[in-house]
This record gives sequence, C-alpha cells and structure tokens, in this order.
Amino acid sequence: MNDPLTPPPSSPPQLRTPQQQLAPFNHRMKNDPGETGVGMSRAVAWWHTLLRANAVLNVALWSLAAAAVRHQQTSIAIDSDAAYLQLLLSAVYVGGCAYRSFLPVIDIPRIVLVDSRLSSVLVGRSVATVAELCFAAQWALILHRAAVLVGSPFVLAEICSWYAVLTTGQRAHAAENSLWGVAAALAVIGLLVIEPHRVAALYPVTIAGGAAYVAFIFIYDVPMYWSRWRVDQTNGHRYLSIVDGLVDVRRRWTVSYYWEDWKNEVPWMSLYFTFGVWSSIWLVYASLAFGRSH
Repeated sequence: MNDPLTPPPSSPPQLRTPQQQLAPFNHRMKNDPGETGVGMSRAVAWWHTLLRANAVLNVALWSLAAAAVRHQQTSIAIDSDAAYLQLLLSAVYVGGCAYRSFLPVIDIPRIVLVDSRLSSVLVGRSVATVAELCFAAQWALILHRAAVLVGSPFVLAEICSWYAVLTTGQRAHAAENSLWGVAAALAVIGLLVIEPHRVAALYPVTIAGGAAYVAFIFIYDVPMYWSRWRVDQTNGHRYLSIVDGLVDVRRRWTVSYYWEDWKNEVPWMSLYFTFGVWSSIWLVYASLAFGRSH
C-alpha cells in the first residue's frame, strides 16, 4: 500500500531522467510555507513524531502480550505451541511496522523522510513483505483453527506490490489492495456463517474490524491507486522494466518534508501502523482465548 502520483512532467516524459522527474519534489522541499526551522513541514514533523511514539507503544503492547502468554502457559492448560507461534509472527509484524514508522517511504516516487540507505525502497519493501506475510499467517492460523476455509491470496498480493514498486505502475497497487480487500471480505463472510459461540473470542471485533477494513480498501485505497494510474497514462508516464526497477529501488531515493507529498499517505499509514498492528497483537490474545475454550 503505497505511493502518490508521479509528479507532472515539465518536459516530454520520454526525455526525463529519474532525477528530472523528482525535481518538483526537491524544489517544494525548500518552499513549504509550513516549514520548521530545519526545513521540515510542521505537519510532517508532527506526524513522523507520532508514528515513532506509536511504534514504541506497539512494542510495549506486544511485550504485555508476551507476558500474558507466559503467564497463562504456567497457570492453565492451553495450546502453548499455537500461542507462541502467534506471538512470534506478531513480533515480526510489530517490528517491521516499527521499522517503517521510523523510516517512512513512498515507494513509487522513491520519497523518504530519512536520508539513509536503510530508507531505500528495496529495504523498506523487503521488510514490509516479510512483515505482511507474517500478519497473513496469523490470520490464516486463527481462521483455520476456527474452521473457516478461506483461500487467502496473500502471496499474489505481495507479487502485485513488488511489480508496482519495480515498474512504477500504480495499477498493480490497485490490484494488490483489491486482493487484500477480497481476502478480508472472505474472512468476514466465513465468520458470519459460523455460530458466534464457536468463535466467541473473535466474533464481534473481527466482524466490525474486518468490515471497516474492507470498506476503507474499496472506498479509499483502490480508487486512489486507480486514479493515479489513469493520470500517469494521460501524462505518458514511462514505466520501468523489472530489471531497471531493481536497480532503481536500490540506488535512488529523495528526501522530502513537503506535506503535499505525504498528505495522501498519512491516512493509510496512520491506520496501518496503529489498528493494523493492534489487530496483530490482539490475535495473540484471541489465540489464548481460543485455546482455553478447547
């Protein structure tokens, strides 16, 4: 889930180098009317501070979940293997999201907040892929244990994400998010056909959260990426080959503190690094509750 529109070209797209394509971003960094003393937009600075503070909070919340797993393992008989597996998968997701909160990246235009090789799109997208697959595994594990057989197209979604990042094609991001939305919708439908008492630990929060997530994906995310692709098509955007994209994501990034560059990323990133991470931690507690009921 990434990336704003490619900046509109001031010269024919076929003649513009990657550095020329990013020139509008570099220029706007120096001319934001809401700059702080170090050239960073106040809104971006506050948002980044909140992201980092939330990442620390998330680690603390995960630590409490780990303590709960250890406590319940010693006090009552539960399926400790499943609980510890959930805890491990959650740790990867929480850690990956914390990394991305400290080093935010907008993948397609290669925009970052921290000028470091650790902020490169190659590193950031790799961290995101591992974390998201672990999060998907958490849901697959808990849904399987609840006897919900949902074909989850998570791997295909990650392939679409990488294709979008490497080729700079926004349409693939629309496909990626559509797949995540479809998987979530199937999970919600699966829970709806199960009697609530069979999944008492999961039912209310999962139904409400899943429905809200599906609505956000198909009302906000997918139309946003589709409209960006249409604008790129109109502007004659030149897409990269996969090989060229691999070189580009490793070598190129541009620091931007301009609110205009980040404003479309703030809603989904903020929700992703808060409610997304909290749902991962909640799955640890749900696994404990499910183990007690069996």
